Amino acid sequence: MLAVLATSFSFFTSLNSSAQPATLAPVVVTGSREPLPLNRLVGDITVIDEQRIRASSADSLETLLSRTGGIQLSRTGGPGQTAGVFLRGSSASSVVVLIDGVRIGSATVGQVDLSSLSLASIERIEILRGPGSSLYGSDAIGGVVQIITRRGEGPLNVAAHLAVGQLKSSEADVSVSGATGTKNSGWDYAAALGREASDGVSALRPGDAFGNFNPDRDGFTRTHASLRGGYTIAEGQRIGASHQQGRTRAQFDGSEFLPPTFAQNAAPDFRSVLDTRVTALDYRASYSPQWTTSLQLSNQLDDLVSGANAPNTFKTERRQLTWQNAWTVSVGQQIVGAVERLDEEVESSSFASGQKRDNTALVLGYTGAFGEAAAHKLQADVRHDRNSVYGSVNTGKLGWAFDVAPGLTVRAVAGTAFRGATFNDLYFPGYGVTTVRPERSRSIEFGVQWRDADQHASATLYRNRVRDLIGYQPDRTFCPPDPVYKFGCAGNVSRAALKGATFTAGQRFINTGFGDVGVRGSLDFLDAKDSNTGQRLVRRAAHQASAVADWARGPWGVDATLTTVGARPEGGTRLGAYETLDLQLRYRVSTALQIETRLLNALDRDYQPARDYQSVGRQAWLGVRYQGAGL
Repeated sequence: MLAVLATSFSFFTSLNSSAQPATLAPVVVTGSREPLPLNRLVGDITVIDEQRIRASSADSLETLLSRTGGIQLSRTGGPGQTAGVFLRGSSASSVVVLIDGVRIGSATVGQVDLSSLSLASIERIEILRGPGSSLYGSDAIGGVVQIITRRGEGPLNVAAHLAVGQLKSSEADVSVSGATGTKNSGWDYAAALGREASDGVSALRPGDAFGNFNPDRDGFTRTHASLRGGYTIAEGQRIGASHQQGRTRAQFDGSEFLPPTFAQNAAPDFRSVLDTRVTALDYRASYSPQWTTSLQLSNQLDDLVSGANAPNTFKTERRQLTWQNAWTVSVGQQIVGAVERLDEEVESSSFASGQKRDNTALVLGYTGAFGEAAAHKLQADVRHDRNSVYGSVNTGKLGWAFDVAPGLTVRAVAGTAFRGATFNDLYFPGYGVTTVRPERSRSIEFGVQWRDADQHASATLYRNRVRDLIGYQPDRTFCPPDPVYKFGCAGNVSRAALKGATFTAGQRFINTGFGDVGVRGSLDFLDAKDSNTGQRLVRRAAHQASAVADWARGPWGVDATLTTVGARPEGGTRLGAYETLDLQLRYRVSTALQIETRLLNALDRDYQPARDYQSVGRQAWLGVRYQGAGL
């Protein structure tokens, strides 16, 4: 695929005779917890902006993320089924997901179901690959994904989108945003409302290993709403509030073992209802050019009811308070300090009573630029977490980067991270063990990047060693004597070695003889193994590649996305390699109105996203999109 990309770049370069003006580096928050230009940070960071989100043919957040280098997708079935991502080979529970700085997800399973999140209200996505615990605490072994929602600015803006597709699929959303007053005093607001649905396909394939297949279609319905607003008190001082909530109803294939016979029952229609909510209040003020302070109070809910005749409930509630300060000590030198308190509470039909834990953290970070033209960049972060269950954990990260030439940068980063046990690991009856230790990791990476106004390329090599992996311990002699564990228990069972390389490249050609053309792609190699057994970790492909090409001329636009995923091991079987091709055609009727059609999995590939789980075949969509000053 790199050869194809290189050939494409060479061909199109001959058409791009005029240099493009330099562009400003995007400002990101996730890399240091404070807004800084991307070229000031040391790390492997990607920003997916709103233009790219809206132009993408991706039908979900998890699909969009999987088209980015260093990320692989894990999904148990078709649309609306549980989905997560592997960053650099780490598990889906080793990735922190934030919405506007607020940690989300289930504390029982320890991960976020990305299928429950809509793309409609997202302004941009920031991805930090590699250890992030020194900034964000537990779970950030693989990295951090931060979702930034839309904030109102300028005159009233109205956006609407409606699309229908095969499998009785539909998408509809509407949003408004804007601001009043002046830059130094006034209100800003943004609101969005939407619904997505599909009849889907059977989540499982016939003849699955556990006999759970049900031939019905497993569809889903998702509704979501968001509000975000704020008031600028004076220049540099703003108080704000935000609220997002959603409900996902999904069908899936499963089994129950009901009395009096306790025989396996796979016939009922299994359903799940997931309610999510994120509410936050925040205040940010720059009292001088050298000092900025911010305060955020948030509440997050993840409430799942799942099953058929005897549904299970798992409810997570998080309350978080963060006070953060940033000091510019001199030109190009910034220190960030934060105090963070996180309270987690879980209620479940599987637990005897509600369980709680709390975490207090201190964070200290530094970013600096030195030398001629600030060519040397240094970043250091340390964090101390004190948890009421697993005690104290210290993490840190150190990174250095050097601009060898204008646009050409080399970097080296080393860091530690950890993942605390989930509530299921600690308290689930017949499985949980309260003495399970946190997973800990040490990683190192080296990278080189080239970027100018219209082209970029990068290469990153990394190695991550994780010890005290938390998992199922089948040998009962390692389980506590009381209570009795009939089938084993949770434990620190193994170690893992994650090694890999990620290559990315892209180029944009403006005003060529036949329109504007863009190409970009990524290629990943991953060696993710259990260090004790030498076996590859489940669902991790040894290689994955993605290529995107787009063309626009006048009112017309076309893009194509090709993704190839290598073979993956799971449950003693080999999941075959596959490729998907997604196509999109756009026609702009006016400056505000656009008609678009998508053809997903255009090659109609039949593949298993996970063992025994079904994929969706070729699917056509037709939609219309509006964005303007009013309807």
